Amino acid sequence: MRNKFAEVVHQQAKKNKKITVLVADISPAGAIIEFRKEFPERFINTGVSEQSMIGIAAGLALRGMRPFCYTIATFSIYRPFEIIRVDLCYQNLPVTIIGMGAGLVYSTLGGTHHTIEDIAVATSLPNMTVICPCDPEEVKLATEWCASRSKGPVYMRLGKRGEKNFTLNAIEKFKIGKIRKVIDGKDIALITYGTLISIADEVQKKLQKRRIQASIYSCHTIKPLDEKGISKILKKYSQIVIMEEHVPNGGLTDKILSLAYKIKSTSSIKSFTLKDKFIKFYGSHAELLNAHGISADKIIKSILKKK
Repeated sequence: MRNKFAEVVHQQAKKNKKITVLVADISPAGAIIEFRKEFPERFINTGVSEQSMIGIAAGLALRGMRPFCYTIATFSIYRPFEIIRVDLCYQNLPVTIIGMGAGLVYSTLGGTHHTIEDIAVATSLPNMTVICPCDPEEVKLATEWCASRSKGPVYMRLGKRGEKNFTLNAIEKFKIGKIRKVIDGKDIALITYGTLISIADEVQKKLQKRRIQASIYSCHTIKPLDEKGISKILKKYSQIVIMEEHVPNGGLTDKILSLAYKIKSTSSIKSFTLKDKFIKFYGSHAELLNAHGISADKIIKSILKKK
């Protein structure tokens, strides 16, 4: 995902002289190196000073530039929170914050690098748009959308690298603020975002072997949430499964359950989120997800279990 972002922001910078990239002690790699080589006057590395990165971006936006702030997710949203709130959101400035390696992606680096509450934090801010692309193709489309904005801050939550494309042949087109159907099925709806679409895809394929047809939905925009689109899903399917790499409080699950209560939905809703706790051991991304109870086999077992 990060390579696709770097590639697309570089392409957009060739068309738009206002686009600027700021990083906080991130070693430029891939297309970001090409951006720095071609546009050194529009590339700033603030070092380990995320507050400065956001403050400088706010100043650039006030002067008509379109800044992208790019760093590891846990440092992009928590450390400079006050600056984001006051400098960006209060003034409704067109600055895009790219949180790279969100969730448990930086698995072996421990809790300091695990970004598990960021959606709750970001969605609480007025004027903030929150986007969580599920694959490189959605990263491309979301980055292009951010580059075209003239007002309002964005927090974009990314994985890291090596993610497959799942949406090239999606049933529905990508549109900010709209949940999209990726795969069609009549029996059950799987709703997810970000890198967990790989687990949703595995669940869908294994259920298909059992003659259970599952739809996969990418809820790439968490704020503004597509309440109308999600309401239709809640009315259409009797069984819904939500998967998200975030603590249960303040995430997509909370928002869908609240909406389900509001519209008096009778659907059976099961959710698989990170636990409301810190998992203090080291392992691969998949091992940490499994420790939090998230795996294709555990989800399928829950689906097949009698109500």
